[in-house]
Amino acid sequence: MNIIITGASRGIGRETAKIFAANKENLIIVISRSKDKLFSLKTECSDKGAGKIIPLVTDLENIKKNEKMIYDFVIKHMKSVDILINNAGFLQNTLFSETSGDTAERTFNINFFAPAQLIKLLLPLMGKGKRSHVINISSMGAVQGSAKYPGLAYYSASKAAIANLTECLAEEYKEHNIAFNCLALGSANTEMFNEAFPGYKAAVTAQEMAILISDFAVKGQKYFNGKILPVSGSTP
Repeated sequence: MNIIITGASRGIGRETAKIFAANKENLIIVISRSKDKLFSLKTECSDKGAGKIIPLVTDLENIKKNEKMIYDFVIKHMKSVDILINNAGFLQNTLFSETSGDTAERTFNINFFAPAQLIKLLLPLMGKGKRSHVINISSMGAVQGSAKYPGLAYYSASKAAIANLTECLAEEYKEHNIAFNCLALGSANTEMFNEAFPGYKAAVTAQEMAILISDFAVKGQKYFNGKILPVSGSTP
């Protein structure tokens, strides 16, 4: 399969890439702005004789400036895209009244506008032959009726936007052999989460979450389209 994963330099994205790379038939483009971490991922997987990892070093926050480079890079390596996982995210724990305009803008750029633009960019490569699957990674804080936390207003709102976009795109492209689904994740022990909530230990590891995401990416489009699926052991 041809797979693209954003935010693959660390945490859930990195672990998901490693799982896919365990299958030698998979070709995985991993995207992040961290060159060293992406190439260390490639080396780690290559040393194990795994599937092919192809690093694409770019800053998705400025995706509009890099559109042509990204598209040209992808079509150089892939004629089609089977799975796109929009995993890259930005999380800053700051009270609403204390959040700067720049931080609010960056939150929406990375969590909403970048994945939306990447989907639009790659649509011509999807739905060719077998059904393509786009997975947008959201948050439990974006789910209506879920528990909300101070300091996450912009983050949760941006993740709610990408969840809603998922529903809209599933309707728009239901005749194009492409499935769009959204996984609203609860807390997981990742570097990003620990930076925002120092000292707090989540019950789920990045690797455990990656196992679920990778399995859903391969099989979920058979059973779901346009769904926002909570992935959390807590209620609400």
